[in-house]
This record gives sequence, structure tokens and C-alpha cells, in this order.
Amino acid sequence: MVSLSSSLRSLALGLAISLSAGGVYGARIQIPFLPLPPDASQRRQDLKDIFLTSWNAYKQFAFPHDDLTPISESFTDGRNGWGASAVDALTTLEIFEEIVNFTSHIDFTISHTTDTVSIFETSIRYLAGMLSAYELSGKKYPALVKQAEILGTKMSAAWINGNKIPFGELDFNTSTPVIQTSNIAEAGTLTLEWSRLAEYTGNDTFRALAEGSVRQIASLPDPIPGFPPKALTRPQASLSAPTYYLEYLIKYARITNTKDPIFADTWHTAVDSSIHTLLRQSTVGNHTYLADLDDSGTIRHIGSHLACFMAGNWIMGGKLLNNNTIVNIGLALNEGCWNTYASTATGIGPEAFGYISSDGGFTGSGDPDAGALAFYNRNGFYILPGDSDYFMRPEVLESNFYAWRSTGNIKYYERAVSAMNSFKTFLKTPTVAFAPIDDVDSTDSDFIDDMESFWFAEVLKYLYLTFDDPNRISLDNFVFNTEAHPFIAPPELPSYGSGHLTSENTKPFKAVSGPLPAVSFNPKLPAKIPH
Repeated sequence: MVSLSSSLRSLALGLAISLSAGGVYGARIQIPFLPLPPDASQRRQDLKDIFLTSWNAYKQFAFPHDDLTPISESFTDGRNGWGASAVDALTTLEIFEEIVNFTSHIDFTISHTTDTVSIFETSIRYLAGMLSAYELSGKKYPALVKQAEILGTKMSAAWINGNKIPFGELDFNTSTPVIQTSNIAEAGTLTLEWSRLAEYTGNDTFRALAEGSVRQIASLPDPIPGFPPKALTRPQASLSAPTYYLEYLIKYARITNTKDPIFADTWHTAVDSSIHTLLRQSTVGNHTYLADLDDSGTIRHIGSHLACFMAGNWIMGGKLLNNNTIVNIGLALNEGCWNTYASTATGIGPEAFGYISSDGGFTGSGDPDAGALAFYNRNGFYILPGDSDYFMRPEVLESNFYAWRSTGNIKYYERAVSAMNSFKTFLKTPTVAFAPIDDVDSTDSDFIDDMESFWFAEVLKYLYLTFDDPNRISLDNFVFNTEAHPFIAPPELPSYGSGHLTSENTKPFKAVSGPLPAVSFNPKLPAKIPH
């Protein structure tokens, strides 16, 4: 029987009791004594049913490949054929022998496809899945650490010729970097996984490589204070925008309790820059959004499902810095993101959207047509052309989870219930399992034939934890990586960072246009699958 991990729950509950026994609290994220509504047990069961339906279909039609294609009842191997859905689900599944045994025998010395290996995606899914499962099992399966060490050793070739910042992709079979451009969200989002790998292998080189990348990025000239360029080439950089690099700055400060303020202070500086440079409110509904900044320095009035993780990250970081202004803006950003769910026919938000604020509505994609403007006048945002799909992403529900745990406001719990019900209604396929949909504003949308591993690792986990005892996987005792794999954190400090912003970098920055590697890209299929 596959279920959400009882090993994880029992370990977390024991940890919560032991950490709270002293009665001394520092910078805490969760509201104490958060009660669950009476229907929470039924909601957990509903969520388990969705999980089991998805998992059983994956096991039948796709295992041991990476992902299920639920409409065609087949599989894809977009993550090098190492069984991404199985490994990514390790911290959501019951830690049972079959999947651990499978993971322990994967040959991570080669790619099982002709694809290159993404350092970022492989770290957040495979490395994190194995190391987090090792922790949550009570360190019962050392083979998981051995496998992670093999994988990490192979990936370390990305730091070729002493480069501080790794190349984004490797030809694993020859250990040769093949892509010159490194996305900051890739190069700067490795510290949680690689530092934990160093801890369990005793090889501090892993930590030094990942941490060295972040320190190098933080030292670069910034388009705006605290924000690095989005991508780095040799030797130039291009485009600035919020990235997962910022997410890991504050999370690394928390999981290490480092006395070096560079991580928390750089995060704080980036948030401060966002408030002064990127924060916008819609002219309809007064919704709060974070704008984008293109490579000419022009504000683009766009938001995305991916970027909605920032709301939860600001809630977390604001709590750690004891800064209620940041927390409250994070909650406001979460409201804007949830509005994209509440306003569509399916109750699910789109991939990307535009809006109009007091300084205009430039998106870089042309002016909205009459239908989009009518939608905006009703809802305070409009769906960008070609971005009406829902690709089973977690970010809105992730931030909703942080909002629920930090405030206890019942509306966040109710929103999770609403999203789950929408998934049951509109993502359930006529064949097996669940699938992305092409148009969130249509109750009869076409399907997209791809169920990625983050459906297991993130979407279903964040929903389940919203319905679960908050003391089991407490945000005060665990730090989640960007794929929702929880790592045990030490007792919190009274506060994080020095309380001061980093000095503004006055060196000139010149943006240059160029192609950027995609982060968890949306591989839209050429043919739509009818509902």
C-alpha cells in the first residue's frame, strides 16, 4: 500500500516535541497551536485517493521510466531515464522497500537517454529526493547516500577548469559541459542539496562548490541591488528577474544557521529592491504583483505561476528577519496569485498573465485584445496569449501553504480544498490518472499528455500538508527545497542577517540579449488531446 509517509510523520512529530520542549523560540514561521478544521481527516483521504490514482497509473504504464503520459498510457524519459517520478515521490510515498531498492540500483554514472543532464533539475529532484528520504527514514537506507554521492561526483564536472559558477548542462557519458549559459536559478539553487550531501558523505567539497557559486553570484554587478542577472555566459550576463536563487539565499541561512550574514542580507536587499522597483498594484481590484524587468531595463507587467513561489518565500523570510512589512507584502502577493485561480472557469490559475498598473500595462507581448481587456476589467488580470494552460505546477499552493501555517486564517485551508476539488473535476482524464489542461478558463479544455514528477513531489505534498497536523512537518523544524523535499533544520536563531542591506554595487552593468535555459520548462505538445 502506498501512502503519504508515516515514517516522515512519526519522525517529524518526535522532532517537533523535542525542539519545543525547551520552550525557547527564535524566529518562528508557524503560528503556534494551529487547529485543524473538523473535515481535515476526510480531506487527507481525498488527497490520498488522488495520489494513489496517479501513482498506480504511473506504476502500471510508466515505471521505471521518468514520467507518465496519462492520455496515451505510456511514458517519457525527460529526466535522463532514471525514474524521476519514483525518486521525486520518495518523500511523499511511504518509504517502502520496493522503491528504495529500485533507487539504490539506478546507474547514475551514465544518462540512459541521449539528453544532457541539467545540474539544477537533477539536484532538486534526484539528489534532494534521495537525501531527504534518507533523513526522513531515520537514516535507515545508507544506499541512498551512496547513490547521491555517485550522482554528485559526476555532476561536479560542471565546475570545469576551476570555474566558480557551474555550467548548466553536462554530457554525462563524457563528463563534458555542453551549454555555455548558466541560469542563475540553476547555479544559485544548489546549496541545500549539496551542503547536505557534504554532511552525509564527509566530503566538504560538495558544499564548497555550491556555496562558492552563490558567493560569486552575490559579488557580481547587479542590475538592481540584490538581484543578479538572470543568466550568465562567459564572459557576459543577460536579463534580470526574480529567480529561485533568491529563494535559496534565505533557506540556506536558515538550514545552516550560518553566522555569515551574506545570504540573509543579500536576500533582504533583493526583497527591498523588489518593493521599490518591481512591486505593482492592478488598476482593477488593487491586486499586488511583482513585475518583470527586461534586458533593456523596461518594466513588464506580467506574472506567472512559477513566480508565485515568491509569496511564500517572502512570508518565510520576513518571519526569519522579524520583518512584518515583508510578511504582509508576501501575503498580499499570495492574494494576487490566488486571484488567478479564483477568477477562471476551472478554479485553476494559468501559466502566465498580464495586468495594468498606474504606470501602464506593457508586457512585451503586444496590447491585450478586447476579450482580454474585458477579462481584466472583471478580474484585475488577463491571461497572456499562449499561456492559458495549467501544467500541474505547485507554486500557488506552495505559497498558500506558507500563508496557512503562518497565519492560521481558515481561508487558506478552504482555498486548498477548492484547488483539490478543481483538480478532481478538471484534471482527471478519460483514461488514467490526471493531466495538465490547455485552457484553465474552459470547463471542456483539451489535455496535455504529460504528468511530470513534481505532481507527486510538490502539488500533492503541499495540499496534504495543508490538511495535516502542522506539528508533524513544521516549517520551524524543516526547510523545503524548491522541489518540496524537506530537510531537517537546527533550532532557529533569534533572527537572521545583520539587519542591514548589502552595499549597493555601483559597478556598471550592461545587459545583453540571448537565449536562456528554461527552468522546469513547459513542453507544450504540438497536438492537443481532446477532453
